Amino acid sequence: MIKMKMFALSFALNNADIELEPMKQANTPIRQAFRQVPLLIVMACLIALAVNHWRGTPIPLIGDWSVSGRFTDGDGKDLTISLEEAQHLFDRNAARFLDARPQPQYESGHISSALSLPWQDANNAFTDIAEKLEDKDTLITYCDGESCELSHDLAVFLKDMGFTDVRVLVNGWTVWQDAGLPTQKGGAADDQQ
Repeated sequence: MIKMKMFALSFALNNADIELEPMKQANTPIRQAFRQVPLLIVMACLIALAVNHWRGTPIPLIGDWSVSGRFTDGDGKDLTISLEEAQHLFDRNAARFLDARPQPQYESGHISSALSLPWQDANNAFTDIAEKLEDKDTLITYCDGESCELSHDLAVFLKDMGFTDVRVLVNGWTVWQDAGLPTQKGGAADDQQ
């Protein structure tokens, strides 16, 4: 009786193995894929790091993406200026404001007495306003929106042109208006203060 039960158990196990073999084979490619995908990801990351390392201008792996980190000059000096500092210089007439936005945006409204120096046409427009700028002046560039890079690009351009005290008022047009500071439209003074 025991031999018969063992034979039946052995027979059942052998038949189960036969039935499980196709399932094991079906799972093998899926299991193999689960093992290979992480390996492929690791290999792709290693290749990307190697390419970044050997390229002419590598992308920094760890960067400062804060506002002050994004708005620096070639030497890493922070170019940003606070609204309070900019207002203080404006009140003392100790700074020249430069609007980096396109001309139509400048004409629709700008900081009072600011000059238009659109970044898209900086080379041509610079020759028109160069005589109004002095090296000793504090130049404050601005555009609109915290992610707007026009003012930063213009500030770097001005530093390359030899101006030493160049600053960026981040999100300048919006924060200036929100603070109720003097603005102009076109060339006429705006009634808003």
